[in-house]
Amino acid sequence: MPMVPVTAANAPLTVALIGNFPPRKCGIATFTDDIVQTLARYHPEVTLRNCAIQNSTDPVAHDAMFAELLKDDRAAYADLAQAINRDQPDMVWLQHEYGIFGGPDGEYVLDLVDRIAAPLVLTLHTILRDPSPGQERIMRRLVACASQVMVMNRGGRDLLIEKYGQDPARVSVIEHGAPDHPLRLSTQAVPGTPRILMTFGLLSPGKGLETAIEALPAIVARHPEVIYRIVGVTHPNEVRHNGEAYRDSLRALADRLGVAHHIEWVDRFVDTPDLVDMLEACDIYLTPYPNLQQSTSGTLSYAVALGRAVVSTPYAHARELLGDIGGMLVEPHDPVGISAAVNELLDDPERLADLQTRTYQRGRSTVWQHFADGARNLLNQAAPHAVASLPVRPAPAHPSLTAFEALCDGTGMLQHGRGIIPDRNHGYCLDDNVRALMLVNRLYWLDDNAALRMSSPFASFLQHAWNAERQVFRNFMNYDRSWCEDEGSPDSNARAIWALGDTFENSRVAGLREWALHGFDSYAKMARDLTSPRAVCFAGLGAAAVLRVRPDHELAHQLAVRCGAMLSGLLADASRPEWVWFEDVIAYDNARLPQALIECSHVLGHSDWVDLGFDSLRWLMERQFPDGVVGGMYRPAGSDSFGKPGEFLPFDQQPLEAWATIDACVTAIRLGDRSAPWFDYATRTWQWFLGDNDRQAVLADPRTGICLDGVTRHGANGNCGAESLLAYHLAHYAYAGLRDHAEQSRGTCHVIGSAEPH
Repeated sequence: MPMVPVTAANAPLTVALIGNFPPRKCGIATFTDDIVQTLARYHPEVTLRNCAIQNSTDPVAHDAMFAELLKDDRAAYADLAQAINRDQPDMVWLQHEYGIFGGPDGEYVLDLVDRIAAPLVLTLHTILRDPSPGQERIMRRLVACASQVMVMNRGGRDLLIEKYGQDPARVSVIEHGAPDHPLRLSTQAVPGTPRILMTFGLLSPGKGLETAIEALPAIVARHPEVIYRIVGVTHPNEVRHNGEAYRDSLRALADRLGVAHHIEWVDRFVDTPDLVDMLEACDIYLTPYPNLQQSTSGTLSYAVALGRAVVSTPYAHARELLGDIGGMLVEPHDPVGISAAVNELLDDPERLADLQTRTYQRGRSTVWQHFADGARNLLNQAAPHAVASLPVRPAPAHPSLTAFEALCDGTGMLQHGRGIIPDRNHGYCLDDNVRALMLVNRLYWLDDNAALRMSSPFASFLQHAWNAERQVFRNFMNYDRSWCEDEGSPDSNARAIWALGDTFENSRVAGLREWALHGFDSYAKMARDLTSPRAVCFAGLGAAAVLRVRPDHELAHQLAVRCGAMLSGLLADASRPEWVWFEDVIAYDNARLPQALIECSHVLGHSDWVDLGFDSLRWLMERQFPDGVVGGMYRPAGSDSFGKPGEFLPFDQQPLEAWATIDACVTAIRLGDRSAPWFDYATRTWQWFLGDNDRQAVLADPRTGICLDGVTRHGANGNCGAESLLAYHLAHYAYAGLRDHAEQSRGTCHVIGSAEPH
């Protein structure tokens, strides 16, 4: 057998497949099992990790599964996401139907998809045109999380785009698969030979079978040899709530109409081979469903692929499969229409055979091999595209300052750009300008003149931002240099104090160091009133920087004590064995909290607080590297985690987190801590910028110095803001210093915070 080269189209993939599975008796279980069997036959390079939904009130004994999800146990959804993330599949393929998941409208499924790190592929078995508010909220969240959505008809795709706002590029139509069998036409009518009508599926009031039974008297009056074969057990939910009341009502209706002896009840769950035999034996297949919102019918796909003539109500799937071949469509609740359509076909055997032939030809595009190829293509579209090469270490050259300088002018640094071009509509902010000042402090290769020239606009912006009347800094400035506010956020105020301390410690320009210390003395008093933990920690980092140069500086000492006392107190109050953190939520700039506690405590000589800081930093690293640092991937807490107690959600991932993580590792290494592999943590975090992330998205381009705004579920965020660009550059210089420290046994080590004496 010739060797088939491995290409992107047939490269090995591992997929976590979530849905109902046999022996559960439902259409989705059958469909999911068909996926397993079909991919194994046509695309064996796809390895499936099957995750079955289990129901405690109606349990079934699944064969070997990767995991079972207990439907009504909300905590189980987060547990399954963690298990999948640990297994690191290439993607997750979720079968969705509202009723198969727990909670109102099946909302517990959101607890699963919010936590999945791998790309999500979503198959929607129902798309409602008129959903309830809860159903619409769930659907919008699901499609927002999905990298690719599979629907089974064009109408579903259009509805998903028009009503739910889905990106057309992320919606694929793959028709429901069906068996590939030779066409078996109905035999010519022979007196006394039964003509078989058939309906298959789990019985429930939504199937409209009463309408088909009401049509029987007019059918058997002209074709007394007709048998209507109703195949399938009653839906388990219907049995649980109402027993066999629906089936009994159908039997009673048939008795009243005098057609009971024309109905054959096959009251059992039929496996695929038996179903195929029954379909091939029937003349006409009926789907009298009253719900025209029904997206898909697997049994209709089977009937069409096997060349059965179909009489159906015009729900979306039926319109698409039958509309272009002359299929017989009748309105819901219309027994006269059904009887007329059936009699018209049975009256004319040649027309019946012709319709069966055309139906069979239409069904060729739905056979399982076509479905398998379409599914494999869908998975390929969802898979992250690997970068061509991923350096183990960054290139020796520093990133170009081109993009940085393009965002700067005589006023300072603008907030946003469209690619590399500044966007003046958003003006400036103090946050970015003080970070820009800190970046210049790290450009150790500049001479004093160049450093002063580059620093001046940012230092001037900081100075001008001070509102002497209110004794606080302003933050946002319009492009015309008018201030948008009289008082900036606590974080922006504290970052200004941090930048002043950083400049005093690290600037190579004596005049800038003097200016920074004077500014710290003039402005930092306001930091004594800060109450936000992150604002206190930013000010604390600035205070620690001052104290490393001037250990006797009283104001810096006060701020460092306040920072250490607040953070250690928060940690003592909020921490528990499984949550060694300062708050019950994970937010932004997370590594700064333990970093500030460690740095302030160290300059104060408070060893107990230092130990607490390292406890929380190690805990954070373990969560950011859930698979371990050896071979693992940096996965910072995403912005989806904000405001959600106890959560550590994977998206959206921000460059600011990566810079903070590397800086915290710098602190640990500078202080000689050996309790964790800090350099390895920093290395893996640096590689996050280069494409070693959950979407293999390359964020940074060292040729221009540009950096995109983070990693989303769908890849890189294409925006480019000053915050992200600065985080990349600052992370580079922090990591470059660590690399030099690791590679050189002696010589200059450019690790910020261990600057030359002044």
